Amino acid sequence: MLSTEPFECPSYLLVKAAPLPPIRTAVVNAGAALPMESARLAVERGIIEPVLIGDPDTITSAAKSMQWAIPHVEIVEAHGEAQSATLAAAMAANAQVDIIMKGQIHTDAFMSALVKAEAGLRTDRRFTHVFHMTVPNRDTVLLITDAAVNVHPDIDTKMQIVQNAVDLAHALGNQEPRVALLSATEEVSDRMPSSVDAATLAERAKTEVQGAIVHGPLAFDNAISPHAVKIKGIEHPVAGRADILVVPDIVTGNALFKMMVYFMSACAAGVVLGAKVPIILTSRADPPEARLASAAVAAILSASKGPGT
Repeated sequence: MLSTEPFECPSYLLVKAAPLPPIRTAVVNAGAALPMESARLAVERGIIEPVLIGDPDTITSAAKSMQWAIPHVEIVEAHGEAQSATLAAAMAANAQVDIIMKGQIHTDAFMSALVKAEAGLRTDRRFTHVFHMTVPNRDTVLLITDAAVNVHPDIDTKMQIVQNAVDLAHALGNQEPRVALLSATEEVSDRMPSSVDAATLAERAKTEVQGAIVHGPLAFDNAISPHAVKIKGIEHPVAGRADILVVPDIVTGNALFKMMVYFMSACAAGVVLGAKVPIILTSRADPPEARLASAAVAAILSASKGPGT
């Protein structure tokens, strides 16, 4: 039942990133095979200029074992996950790097170091996560949010989730994304809190979100299938044509994106938004194509804001 189709990094991301200068990127706790290979892929495509943070001997040894010559790559000495993440945050806060990439570090340790007030990365936005999803041999892009950072967001946090995803869509070239607020039904029911939240968000979005069409509640089929929408007689520009899916909680989002990855060979590029710089957050199980796509998304977003902003 699992897909055996090979993963593909979406070519349009590589095309959009190609004209950009390499973006200085802190790789947190580098030295293990996975983060080093991810960094090398992005370097070979001209997407990033890496700053490898971690134990210098381990980093040098890993580079040698993969035959990656790094004499001109900056290495910042750090020992352990916490120190690596803290140094990366400080470099980003001081505009020494414009992207932070998760290396060989647990997600909790990685994010906890970055969200601290003293890290200097906070803005007036909440940190939220977006998965940029593409499927082999299809041109469609679907953004899923938030499936990795906010566990059970309240209304105000969900509004931040919507706005951050819309901003990402704009940076990628979609100037009026269609945003579907997911529940298990298109009817508002007090027995289903996610439907009430969706209706409240859709109403607030009319005045609070610019450059997007936001609608909900919508069940998953009614968000992405024109056929289902036609049968059910739902009439709305978002129905059946969503570009962004806002999930009610992390469990829903996590299951949804992983189903697409494992059943459809979807490429899941993961980025945290709302900080002073884009944060590349991927899973240890992600294939190289997803890591390269994540770097491209982060570079495009960074360039759209300008260095150090």
